[in-house]
Amino acid sequence: MKTVFTTGEAAKICKVSQQTIIRCFDSGQLKGFRVPGSRFRRIPRDQLYAFMRDNSIPTDALDSGKRKVLVVDDDEDLVELIVDQIKRDGRFEVRSVNNGFGAGMLIKEFRPDLVVLDVMLPDINGKEVCQLVRSDKMMDDVKIICISGMVEEDKIQQLRDAGANDFLKKPFDVEQLVERVCRLLEVETPARG
Repeated sequence: MKTVFTTGEAAKICKVSQQTIIRCFDSGQLKGFRVPGSRFRRIPRDQLYAFMRDNSIPTDALDSGKRKVLVVDDDEDLVELIVDQIKRDGRFEVRSVNNGFGAGMLIKEFRPDLVVLDVMLPDINGKEVCQLVRSDKMMDDVKIICISGMVEEDKIQQLRDAGANDFLKKPFDVEQLVERVCRLLEVETPARG
């Protein structure tokens, strides 16, 4: 388990920008130390925990160390398949929801690192969910992979313009999706077995 964090790591855990962490560090709100002979700052785990608690930032990301993935799709069989495959990896905490309204609520509460988002939801389209996420500065680091059976290039470009980081056409290989999740979250891709 990590005991000392860089400002970048602390920023990811707290879901704020690295500049915010540096400002809190420099103002004394966040205690830590500078690496001798360099400008780098380091934050001990207990100090980061206290800072998160004092600022009402959920500490579960620090507690579990797992990256959070939210799967949004109204196809229950597909959701089960994706959730099982991502959970099997062991490095992710996964939740799922089957409509856009629920996704909006859960994104704010669960604060995922990545959202796997079906574009054609029963109540709201995926592009609107992308825009919702991108309109909240606290969610700048959230990655979004859109999935859909529709393939028109201009629609895919509209999703990218709305904030999607990646797109997978249905049907797809779930292992391929997990590889893309890992790539976007900058974690090592699991070996195919």
